[in-house]
Amino acid sequence: MDKKSLRQKAKAERQKLTQEEIEDKSLAIANQLLRMDIWDKLYYHLFLTIEEQKEINTEYILQILAGKDKEIVISKCDFATLGMTHFLLTDNTKIKKNNYNVPEPVDGLEVPDAKIDVVFVPLLAYDKQGNRVGYGKGFYDNFLSKCKQETIKIGLSFFPPEEKIEDVSENDVKLDFCVTPEEIYKF
Repeated sequence: MDKKSLRQKAKAERQKLTQEEIEDKSLAIANQLLRMDIWDKLYYHLFLTIEEQKEINTEYILQILAGKDKEIVISKCDFATLGMTHFLLTDNTKIKKNNYNVPEPVDGLEVPDAKIDVVFVPLLAYDKQGNRVGYGKGFYDNFLSKCKQETIKIGLSFFPPEEKIEDVSENDVKLDFCVTPEEIYKF
């Protein structure tokens, strides 16, 4: 399937989920993450949930990271450059939704791409080869291409993988893992 069709399919599947299902599946994903060998790192990048898009509730992962005393990094998008600026999440961080309902830090202590050890990657769909489909602006591909080579890229999804994304481009950055409520996929 091509990316456009996969985006439509994934959005339709998400819309069918009730709030209770989203919470249950989000908690199951967080519990799966605890089984992974990724907790010896320091800087973890996490996306904040766009509730209007019925995304995974990352609050559970946030609690795990805080409980493990990790440095939590969140981003602000620049729609002119399609780049992201990363900030350390602290008790003083003010969060505000942008025009696309994306919760973002207003400002804060900036963290360079090269410092980030683990990235939890939002997605709409992914395939058995580790390719992903996002919302189509390329923010995460731009960001992930600037991270150090050993940065661990973990997709989070409510659903199992597609067989194959047909129109993968050379700028698409593959995932190392994708975690669902039922399974951890390694690529």
